[in-house]
Formats: sequence, structure tokens, C-alpha cells
Amino acid sequence: MLRFEHLNLSCKNLDASQEFYQKLFPDWYVRAEGVYEGRRWMHFGNNQFYLALNHTPEAIRNHSIYENIGINHVGIVITNGDLMLEKFQAEKIDYYTYSSPETKHRIYVTDPDDNEIELVEYQPDYVLK
Repeated sequence: MLRFEHLNLSCKNLDASQEFYQKLFPDWYVRAEGVYEGRRWMHFGNNQFYLALNHTPEAIRNHSIYENIGINHVGIVITNGDLMLEKFQAEKIDYYTYSSPETKHRIYVTDPDDNEIELVEYQPDYVLK
């Protein structure tokens, strides 16, 4: 495998999802966007990774994280967990943390559609970071 490229998400409100992820990752941008079969879509990310966001306002969520079969969260490596926590507090974004020996920060946040995102900052001496 060369790299993990994208994650495709259905969103009740594409604009709200874009705004949420823009707060998490200010350097992300719209890579492509359009309309397919009457529904807006957007590729939002950076040069390495993006979220394929699909506007599906009538969709019903069928998965509860950690309770049903399916993806429970997506992990994204970050460089400054302290700054991210400050941002969450300033923006009044709900989050929770978890500690483990190899990480400096493991921060969990849910997007507007209840998809959980894990933001990980590894310890500087962790070999697999």
C-alpha cells in the first residue's frame, strides 16, 4: 500500500461538516467539489489526505460507535495536542482524552454527524510515530 488517501462520509449538512473540520485543521482546503445526482459533494483535506463529504440531509444514522459493527473512530496524527486542546476550549468544542504510554495526547471529538475522530500526538521518543 502506498498511503491511506481518503475517507468518504455522508453528512446531514455538508457546510457544517466542512466548518467543523476547518476548525480542527485550518490548513485544509477544498480539493474538488460538485453535484452528483442532485447532491453536493466535496473533497476537503490537504495534499496527503482528504474527506469525501456527501450532502445527504435525509439520511438516518444506523451506527452507534462502539455498539455496532462498523468504524468506531478515525485516528489522525497531530503535531501539537496542547494547541488543539486550547482551540477546543476556546471554541467550546466537546472532547474527551485518554492516556497511553506511547502518546502525549489522545483527544477524541465527534463531528456534527456523530463520527468520532481521535487526534493523536505521539511521545517524541516513540519509535513508530
